[in-house]
Amino acid sequence: MDLDFIRLAVPTLAKGLGLTALLTLASVAVGFNLGLALAVMRLSKNRLVSGFAKGYSTVFRGTPLLVQLFLFYYGLGQLAFVRDNPVLWWIVGDGVHCAVMALALNTAAYTSEILRGGLMSIPGGLVEAAQACGMSRLLCFRRITFPLAIRQALPAYGNELVLVVKGTSLASTITVLEITGHAKRLMSQTFAILEVFAIAGVLYLLINLVLITLVRLLEARLTRYLPR
Repeated sequence: MDLDFIRLAVPTLAKGLGLTALLTLASVAVGFNLGLALAVMRLSKNRLVSGFAKGYSTVFRGTPLLVQLFLFYYGLGQLAFVRDNPVLWWIVGDGVHCAVMALALNTAAYTSEILRGGLMSIPGGLVEAAQACGMSRLLCFRRITFPLAIRQALPAYGNELVLVVKGTSLASTITVLEITGHAKRLMSQTFAILEVFAIAGVLYLLINLVLITLVRLLEARLTRYLPR
């Protein structure tokens, strides 16, 4: 381990921290809302609606994220109607936009299953009591069902957030210069494989430690009424 090289390499790899955070935040913001919608669809009595949500979850959870990235970035870019459509090309033609889309669609599938479990854990008596008080279904969902479901689902969702952070490293395969992208470039220039990827691993670990701490603080706040 060359300590002098490590001191020079850390600032270079740290340049990718901002883009890694952007990929994570954007994909989680989109993926959570899409996952919530899919979770509600899974619980629908309409077989067509629930079947679509189940099929979506099966496809995206059953195929590797790397394959999905390649299909979106390299595959869709070969289609003429995608290249001719300004909106679609804005998404697919840029590595960062495409990575956010792939990460969001992937995490939405996992999020839908996590939130579905949380929603199914809500006792039916609470919903019936809310309806007896005159609450509409939307108001009941906003004030009763969703707050209780997110408390149940938060520990599992925290794990999914960690996986999203680690999944951003795959964006380097489609020319995105996040932490791993800078690491691969620096490695090709210096051939210091051990030092470069050890630093990259430490940076990902620090991000996830901060993320896990925030999730635990939120969990403690949401469950502060429970006995420890």
